[in-house]
Amino acid sequence: MTHVVTESCIRCKYTDCVDVCPVDCFREGPNFLTIDPDECIDCAVCIPECPVSAIFAEEDLPKDQLHMTALNAELALLPGWKSITKRKDALPDAEEWKDRTGKLSELIR
Repeated sequence: MTHVVTESCIRCKYTDCVDVCPVDCFREGPNFLTIDPDECIDCAVCIPECPVSAIFAEEDLPKDQLHMTALNAELALLPGWKSITKRKDALPDAEEWKDRTGKLSELIR
């Protein structure tokens, strides 16, 4: 099993999670973080670090977020999505987006 970043991260991109990841499995896109399932060791230390509760163990994903497992794997392989290992500032309008749902259409690949 792996961990999965859900839609809650879109347009927020808080990076608290990358500071605690022991294997550097996070990849950064323009407005979203993803977890590379081939790198994730299922340690779960990232889950409590996310201020928007966007990270779940794959087996604990809410039903409306099941599609995010395949999307995380797909995005992790994109050439422009590089490993991120140090915390950065969240996106400028993250506070406005953090509680919104249904943000998949806002994802920039």
